[in-house]
Amino acid sequence: MTLLTAPRPDTLRTEELLVNMGPQHPSTHGVLRLVVRTDGEIVREAWPQIGFLHRCFEKVAESVTYAQVTPYCDRMDYLASMNNGLAWCLAVERLGGIEVPERAAYLRVMMAELNRIASHLLAFGTYALDLGAFTPFLYGFRERELILSIFEKISGGRLLYHYPRLGGVARDLTPELAGEIRAFIAQMRRAWPEYNELLSENQIFIKRTANVGVIPAAMAVAYGLTGPCLRGSGVKFDLRRAKPYSLYERFDFDIPVGEGIKGEVGDCWDRYWVRMREIIESLRIIEQALDGLPEGEIQTKVSRTLKLPAGEVYVPCENPRGESGYYLISDGKTSPLRVKARGPSFNNLSITHALVRDVLIADVVAIVGSIDIVLGEVDR
Repeated sequence: MTLLTAPRPDTLRTEELLVNMGPQHPSTHGVLRLVVRTDGEIVREAWPQIGFLHRCFEKVAESVTYAQVTPYCDRMDYLASMNNGLAWCLAVERLGGIEVPERAAYLRVMMAELNRIASHLLAFGTYALDLGAFTPFLYGFRERELILSIFEKISGGRLLYHYPRLGGVARDLTPELAGEIRAFIAQMRRAWPEYNELLSENQIFIKRTANVGVIPAAMAVAYGLTGPCLRGSGVKFDLRRAKPYSLYERFDFDIPVGEGIKGEVGDCWDRYWVRMREIIESLRIIEQALDGLPEGEIQTKVSRTLKLPAGEVYVPCENPRGESGYYLISDGKTSPLRVKARGPSFNNLSITHALVRDVLIADVVAIVGSIDIVLGEVDR
């Protein structure tokens, strides 16, 4: 009888394969196609392929009035509709010299922060789902449903809201709805430790995310990363502080950054943890906005056929995924001459090719999930 012996390393032959991950793959968070060059279980290189959801937002924006562009903004990052519309309104208002009532500015901040929490809750649940845990997804949607109920009552929508309008907001906050928001704040603070017990401190989750997909601070800056992807690498940059808008300078909040608690600074766990801590900071901002909500109007009268003076402007805002901004050029007509949207997911995704090298196939899912992209805004 002959015993089977393992082949010597110098006699092993491997073959590289090109594998398509997506565009119909649940872990690609939309219609993202990753062309992956594999060597067994090791990914040697990966190229993101985009454009499957392209809807010509910028060209459409140049053919309608300034007010008509606003609802189109909601459809880019559809998980941050309040934030998208706000950035566009601020750009138009700055170029047109339009003053926004203080009450409207506070309501914008309140809804933007609620939307940030709703987005992070979805990121929390889907990231767990990507890595094989189902229960956190249900927990995340439990609190997210409370936010969507608030949005439905103030805007009529549960996904696309068209709430920020040129000159203000669509509807005022009622005492009953203010009570619902306060009840949500209390519930979210009670639930947050449960989230950490379920996932943040889960040893399997830590093994899958700590020291995986490490982005050094210099690399994050070089690739133009923003939002939690940048702050997860230890860079303390937040547009709400660096370039305050909509009266954010009046609010007290901290800027969470990656600290390498479970592994190396800038790994997948750090990016996840920054989002979890941002939920608490957003609750602080919302509470301050409720306590200090001024009386007064919620809308400055703006013509539907608004003509901006000739000129150009760029206004960035801190969306849940990073810097979202609009650069527009006006030639004095009712429609912008040129519109360019800056989307955080588009830039954040650009690091994929450099990041996904010599890692396990399973780590690709963890890395892409930690970037938290929305393809509607990548392709737009």
